[in-house]
Amino acid sequence: MTQPPNQPPQGGFGPPQDQPPQGGGFGPAPQNPPAQGGFGAAPQTPPAQGGFGAPPPPATPPQQPAGPPQQPQPGYGYPQQPPQPGPYGATPGPYGYPQQPPQQQGPYGAPQPGYGHPQQPPYPGMPGAAPGGLVAGKPASRKKTALIVGGAVAALLVVGGTVVALTGGDDDGGGKKKPVAQQSDDPKHSATASPTGSGGDDPEHLNEGRRAGDAKVLWYKPAPDAPASGADAPGMWVSGDTAVKAAYKQVFAFGTADGATAWGPVDFPQKICAATPQKSADDKIVVAYLNGGGDRAKCNQLQQLDLRTGEKGWSAEVADGGLFDSALNVELTVSGKTLMVGRSQSGTAYDIDSGKKLYDKKKYGAACFPAAYAGGTGRLIQVASCGAGTGKEHEEIQELDPATGKVRWTQPVKKGWEVTRTYSVDPLVVYLTNRDKKAWNISTFTSSGKFRSEVKVDEKFAPRCGWAVLERELQGCQGVAVDANMLYLPTDATGSANEIVAISLSDGKEKWRVKSPADEPMSPVKVEGGKLVAYVQPSYDTGGQVVSVPVTGSSHPTTRLLQNPQGAAEAENTFYDGVVDWTGGRLFVSAGRLSGDDDAKEKLMIAFGN
Repeated sequence: MTQPPNQPPQGGFGPPQDQPPQGGGFGPAPQNPPAQGGFGAAPQTPPAQGGFGAPPPPATPPQQPAGPPQQPQPGYGYPQQPPQPGPYGATPGPYGYPQQPPQQQGPYGAPQPGYGHPQQPPYPGMPGAAPGGLVAGKPASRKKTALIVGGAVAALLVVGGTVVALTGGDDDGGGKKKPVAQQSDDPKHSATASPTGSGGDDPEHLNEGRRAGDAKVLWYKPAPDAPASGADAPGMWVSGDTAVKAAYKQVFAFGTADGATAWGPVDFPQKICAATPQKSADDKIVVAYLNGGGDRAKCNQLQQLDLRTGEKGWSAEVADGGLFDSALNVELTVSGKTLMVGRSQSGTAYDIDSGKKLYDKKKYGAACFPAAYAGGTGRLIQVASCGAGTGKEHEEIQELDPATGKVRWTQPVKKGWEVTRTYSVDPLVVYLTNRDKKAWNISTFTSSGKFRSEVKVDEKFAPRCGWAVLERELQGCQGVAVDANMLYLPTDATGSANEIVAISLSDGKEKWRVKSPADEPMSPVKVEGGKLVAYVQPSYDTGGQVVSVPVTGSSHPTTRLLQNPQGAAEAENTFYDGVVDWTGGRLFVSAGRLSGDDDAKEKLMIAFGN
């Protein structure tokens, strides 16, 4: 590869403090941005957002244009064509390490290999809109469910920062009231017309024609009525023997075995607009909903829920910060017992059990503002934008102590590079884009925040990333899995078998790959018990599959864990922006968004098992 031009990438993380950059990774900028929807590879024309066969995308979020977006889209994977040389050429990379002349440089200063080109977002500032298909990167067909795995939220609109104030409070001595979470006045649940009822029924005969060895549809639920413009259906959480799902203005809970109503539904006065992708250790989540029904309504009302009982806990209102620091949309993430609420230029942390405010994260240094957060497994990552509008404009990645907000380490990113997604928090794997260069980069870091490696595989990948309008939504990607040693990414494919590639976190190189066992793409779901669990999407006449792949050893064959019945293939294909989880030997698929089409007979959730 030739050396990258002398332009710094946006937001590179600066080079590691005591180790030379490893090849690949953050340096090279692809000629075109990676695919927007897929699991990593970005097709030149972004695929439709729809999921496994979902109906046309609703008015909100916006649909992707037929042609490539104007700017690179974050969170997908690999660009289609080999990237251009890094922005700094042979000069030191973002970390301060000299680049190797033959390789491209990434935001961290390590040489970057040639990848494909990332797709540009549908319009400026639109990070990671996901196309249709389990493996993003499919054509604009809305007949495939988009994959959102392991209970991640499908449509969190995140405005980089966080929230500063809750409602109520005592005077803090400065004439202002301290934010205080208030207990909900009504912990009861009003039972309105909704997808509840006894489980085990099969009025649509989805289990007819099952073959020997096929799993069965354990239960399924219709979606609640939604407006013609559509409605969000974020999150899916499995707690013990209960599967919980948010949709429009309600949160539902079903028995995992038979779909019988476990509790609720819990009603909200306005549309649900965000939810924590994770649950806390003691099965608590927080849901955000709009403060009104008009076009100017803000996503600033918080409500804590207990997944085990459906009881409402504390509630709070997110206040706006200063100028340009809005709570129009909020970003929610959980790390341990800490709930971090982000808005455009600040963040506020709360104890998720009590609602007690723990600390604020605001402007620091000369001009650094918190822009986005990602949490999980006791780690909390903050991305900040620094020096906007100046010659020193860049981004920084920090790890915070979830309990106190204290900064554990800071990693600056090269100018021109933007941290758009986190594929994993522990270990930390991030996806960056350079809008000017239409370049992308995937980099990994050590637990102490030092640059570790860049992905060096010349391939088009297609992880699934949701819409992120007006915000970063670092945790909006699915169809990608990470363990202590490897990153697992699906290659791009259109209506045919693809592969999952295992990439070493130590050097960014490919270790092995496995082909889909069917003529349909498959994507990673999670790693458990020393095996990679993957979902093979259904075709028009064949149900989807769940397979496992050993992650160690010299051979990596697929072993079928679940074969869904052919009679349910059409239903399995109709979830829009689908959320997928595999737990307890059962596959759960739910809608990430409701289309609002009265004729579509949308389903909210379906469960498969033996």
